[in-house]
This record gives sequence, structure tokens and C-alpha cells, in this order.
Amino acid sequence: MDEVELKRQLERAHADCFGWAMACCGRDRDDAEEVLQTVYLTVLDGRARYDGRSTFRTWLFGVIRRTAASERRKAWLRGLLLKREADGMKPEAPASPDAELDRDSRRDSLRHALAHLATRQREVLQLVFYHDLTVDEAATVMGVGVGSARTHYARGKARLAVLLDDMKDFDDDGRERAS
Repeated sequence: MDEVELKRQLERAHADCFGWAMACCGRDRDDAEEVLQTVYLTVLDGRARYDGRSTFRTWLFGVIRRTAASERRKAWLRGLLLKREADGMKPEAPASPDAELDRDSRRDSLRHALAHLATRQREVLQLVFYHDLTVDEAATVMGVGVGSARTHYARGKARLAVLLDDMKDFDDDGRERAS
């Protein structure tokens, strides 16, 4: 793929890439933007090369996932070193979720339920439902076998249904609704 086509493909996939980067970065916008910038630079300077074994979008989502994981590890190590240096200082509280998600109670319930899924179940469901990938493509992004991805997909959907059904019995403040 030549550079012009590569840039065109990146522009076309940007919105979905940003959504996936947000999911990979725990909904932290700053981290997602940083990861996406790193991914774009890596792709444009040739350190990550599309080989055509999957769709461009699937390959790019895999690069985003691996880059986000690498950045999380680096941040964790930096935090560990800072903690040793500070000797007793507590780390800052994590950033709050996007205000838009909090306003919409259904989105909030879904986000809460997704957070209670196993990581791979959550990832495969996000890739399939939010990014319109097939389970086979999601397996490629996640770096797992198709059978494993299908198992995580089925178990994730079943667990999500149970969690969402359980949440119907509670109001937005976590109190049980009157019957």
C-alpha cells in the first residue's frame, strides 16, 4: 500500500480508531489521543506494516490494542518508580468517566455492566458491537484463536444479559426500586 492510500485508509478509519482507543484506555481521552498519535506515527514511519492478512481496519485495531497495552505497562512502571521515590505518597485518583455517558442512564448501566465482564469478553463485545467487526476479525485484533474469541463472545453476551437484567431492579443511585 502506498503512502497516499495509507493516509486515506487512516483518515477513513479515524473515528472508529478513536472509539477503540478510548475503550483500550479505560475511557481516558488524553491517553486515547496519545495512543492514537503513537499508532499513526508508527504506521506512517513504517515501524508497523500492513501485510494484507486481514482487513486494514482489523490490523489497525490490533496495533492500537498492543500500543495501549504497552503504554499502560510503561505508565505502571513509571508509577511504581515514582511511588518508590515519593515513599508513601498516594497516587492520584483515576479520571472520571465522560460526562456524556453519565447523563444517559442506559449507557451508564451498559458501561457498568461491561466493566464487570472479564477483559477478553468485554473486548470482543466492544469490537463486534461498537466497531462492527466479525468475531473472526475480533480474534485477530485480540491476538487469540477464533474458537477462543467465540467462547468469550458467547459467555460475554450471556453474562452481560444477566448483569443488565439485575440492574433493572435498582435506581441510578443503586437503591432497590419499589415493586
